[in-house]
Amino acid sequence: MARITHVEIRMVDLVPMVRRTDAIQSFVSQETPLVTITDADGAVGTGYSYTIGTGGPAVISLLRETLVPRLIGREAEEIEAIWRDLLFATHATAVGAITSLALAAIDTALWDLRCKRAGLPLWRLAGGAKPAIPLYSTEGGWLHIEPQALVEDAIRVKEQGFAGSKVKVGKPHLAQDRARLSAVRAAVGDDFRLMVDANQAFHFHEAMLRAQMLAEVGITWFEEPMPADDLAGHVRLAAQSRVPIAVGESLYSPGQFADYVRAGACSIVQVDVARVGGITPWLKVAHMAEAMNIAVCPHFLMELHVSLVCAIPNSWMLEYIPQLDPITRSRLDIRGGLAHPPEVAGLGIDWDHQAIREQTIAGSHSDHRG
Repeated sequence: MARITHVEIRMVDLVPMVRRTDAIQSFVSQETPLVTITDADGAVGTGYSYTIGTGGPAVISLLRETLVPRLIGREAEEIEAIWRDLLFATHATAVGAITSLALAAIDTALWDLRCKRAGLPLWRLAGGAKPAIPLYSTEGGWLHIEPQALVEDAIRVKEQGFAGSKVKVGKPHLAQDRARLSAVRAAVGDDFRLMVDANQAFHFHEAMLRAQMLAEVGITWFEEPMPADDLAGHVRLAAQSRVPIAVGESLYSPGQFADYVRAGACSIVQVDVARVGGITPWLKVAHMAEAMNIAVCPHFLMELHVSLVCAIPNSWMLEYIPQLDPITRSRLDIRGGLAHPPEVAGLGIDWDHQAIREQTIAGSHSDHRG
């Protein structure tokens, strides 16, 4: 083991490569906090998290002022202890998005460091359950996209061997969502999975009406149908819907996932490593879901999640949304519609440090040394 001697913080702001809209928001910017940790032996690990355009400076401030100073001198291998200590150092502001995003940037850096010291890729060190995972695409299913373009994208990814596509729902009238989904289903047939995502847009009555329509179209899951804090509503919906309910994008702790799983409020767990606070809690949620015979299909972050879904046995599919291309040299390894995790030691993300320096947001860079 070796103690942490140096921590560097940066944030870059990435513009999505395509326009991204859903029922409640537009994803116009990706603030990406980056944490690089160096230990006394000179080993280096880099981690990150993200926002969709707001809150990034608050994450950086929490890292710089509260969390990172507590890392200096700690044994880097004591990841569980560090995660717990940092959580309780911010107890008055947890559980919540800002704290979880800050914790995630540190925790993923520590796991990158651990894997590099061990000489193992993350997917093997974290479990090594499977060598590849089926992909589904969301990048061609945003809410503003017209039906013909939805159809063309779904046909294209099906031809590439993808397992399915996800389409955003939440148009003002149910008939509009039905028309969009029916057009895609007619084009791709019944042997291609279609998922939908409402991004928490509906109240219970509307969610029930949409769920009935979704069952008629043969939808694989109904994602975030209602606000994430409406646990009771999800319990009622899950009990009545013929379409499985998927949640997790807007849950920020293992305890929140436990509440949903215990109550029977979901059938698919979409735990997001950045929003749940890092790899350490992500694995806890994934294994809890495994114990309850529930599938894991994580939200976003394909460059990192590809290793995590291959570490566990109960993963089902990986969401395809390119995220880090402007600041990395590595790309997702896709063969025949399957994503393969990196085999290099660490997270397997080849950061372009020159591009990161050039795109660092003014005022976000700071160094902490022991």
